[in-house]
Amino acid sequence: MVSRDPLPFDPIERAAELWEARIGPSGTMAAVTSVMRVQQILLSAVDVALRPHGLTFARYEALVLLFFSRRRSLPMRVMGERLQLHPTSVTNIVDRLQADGLVRRVPHPTDRRATLVEITEDGLNRLADATKSVTDDDFGLRGLDPGESKQLTTLLGQVRHAVGDFD
Repeated sequence: MVSRDPLPFDPIERAAELWEARIGPSGTMAAVTSVMRVQQILLSAVDVALRPHGLTFARYEALVLLFFSRRRSLPMRVMGERLQLHPTSVTNIVDRLQADGLVRRVPHPTDRRATLVEITEDGLNRLADATKSVTDDDFGLRGLDPGESKQLTTLLGQVRHAVGDFD
């Protein structure tokens, strides 16, 4: 989301030209800077869409993960692995969701050492409303057709794979 008048030039393109003239090849710098700027734009758009629902993107992702699970519940350890978060972060997210009545902690049926996080009916309803808000705005991703969005996902997936984000 841009809340100011747009610049009359692309500052990343300008930086790339200066980089090229003073430092060397600028392709990687321009690509990374562009990704970082787009991340800011998308996070802002998603935050605006989720705020009326009392959710952050991290809490929204946790609800989606639970919704996608077969039993609408997962061990906290598995949530951390799938969300690629530190256990402390998962605990904080679950604590906030539980305080809002969107999830509950339940004993694992076969492992006394584990706790399951289960999405509640209120959580399912809030998730449905929040999902409508973020998808109505295409998560803030504008300017690409569906094929280009898929191509972008593929390209970014290649970077994630190369750094060991997944096998």
